Amino acid sequence: MKYRAAILIVLLVILVDQVSKFYVKTHFFYGEEIRVLGSWFRLHFIENEGMAFGMRLGEAATGKLVLTLFRLVAVVFGFFLLKKLVVKKYTRGLIICGALVLAGACGNLIDSMFYGLIFTDSPYCVHYSAACETARLVAPGQGYGQFLYGKVVDMLYFPLIETRLPEWVPFRGGETFEFFEPVFNIADAAISVGVLVLVFFQKKLVRKQEEVAATAAGDRTAEAE
Repeated sequence: MKYRAAILIVLLVILVDQVSKFYVKTHFFYGEEIRVLGSWFRLHFIENEGMAFGMRLGEAATGKLVLTLFRLVAVVFGFFLLKKLVVKKYTRGLIICGALVLAGACGNLIDSMFYGLIFTDSPYCVHYSAACETARLVAPGQGYGQFLYGKVVDMLYFPLIETRLPEWVPFRGGETFEFFEPVFNIADAAISVGVLVLVFFQKKLVRKQEEVAATAAGDRTAEAE
């Protein structure tokens, strides 16, 4: 697989991720939710200052800066590593997974670096009304935050199961249980897919193309005999 093909995957994922975030940021007020497929797939607009799926890292301001800088370093290293995988001719599947993870990291990094500069804040509205406002795209420097302090836009919400736990369940008896609760974005999904495929199929993917070809040739020889 050529390096430019891998970069194309990265760019396509970033494009889809950013278009979805721009649309939600400028058309939804904070906390607005619409149902796409019944009750189990919804668009629910929130923002977070932390890691994927709304997780946080330490104190808000310091943790945010550390996380953004870490993402920046990881993305730079990611492009170097992706190039190395292509040059050393690793399997197509491994390169695609690497491209997905890199694209996801880039997508959230863009939010963290620039959204505070170019968007106004998204106010929270309890009930939709004419008074509810959505964020606006503004000139750089007139947004809600500083460089490296932007919030990551999330909108994909899949509450597949919503039920009330029986009273006899320890610690959480009688409480509402929801699966899957996190709200995430396209970038998070790309990272998750890339990582999970690598975890479950690493023996098949983390190999060079000549190793795969040699194994296939050996299998054909064994079958012929």
